[in-house]
Amino acid sequence: MAQPNSTDSLAETAYRRIEDMIVRRELSPGAMISENQLADELGCGRTPIREALQRLRLEGFVEIHPRRGVLVSPIDVRRQLELLEVRRALDTRVATLAAARATDAERAEMRRLAAEIQDAARQRDTIRYLAANRAIHGIKAAATRNSVIETMLAAVNGLSRRFWYSYVEDTDAFREAADRHAAVLIAIADRDGEAAVAAAEALLDFLERLTREAIEPKG
Repeated sequence: MAQPNSTDSLAETAYRRIEDMIVRRELSPGAMISENQLADELGCGRTPIREALQRLRLEGFVEIHPRRGVLVSPIDVRRQLELLEVRRALDTRVATLAAARATDAERAEMRRLAAEIQDAARQRDTIRYLAANRAIHGIKAAATRNSVIETMLAAVNGLSRRFWYSYVEDTDAFREAADRHAAVLIAIADRDGEAAVAAAEALLDFLERLTREAIEPKG
């Protein structure tokens, strides 16, 4: 009876590990990888690796080529603008719903995460920053009490994290981004839906500006 849950857990763990490896460029864009190599590196069987890769393929992280292996998808900056269009519609709705529906425990955790992401940014600790970023998106989505929104946001936010790490890790944008994430969280925790939407819009404006600068650098 426990085996299906165990397999599901291994596949989820493999998915998160491989996604992190791609986001942090341990698996670089254009690299060919194999199920066997990943299974050896992550210490699990090929079945959870295969399930994780299929999920990553659907989300655009990898391309699967029969008899050749798995290709880490190139980073498409212009696609990030398309993702931001989707995020703008989703994130503003998330802000409204989460402000209304979050539990007291979730609101307390949001305040903690707001401080955590700001501290990670001050320390320029990209690993902590990305972990906090993932947790922030997860708790906001969960607080909507809408499983469809949760599923949609998981894919969109994963690809956004990949862009962030690739294009702005060496800039001073971490602190501003952290402050803007924190503003959204605090407004939700305060049950202020209007302020949460405004903070979400400001965050997305900031991310769109960064994305356009990556396409057309200043100077």
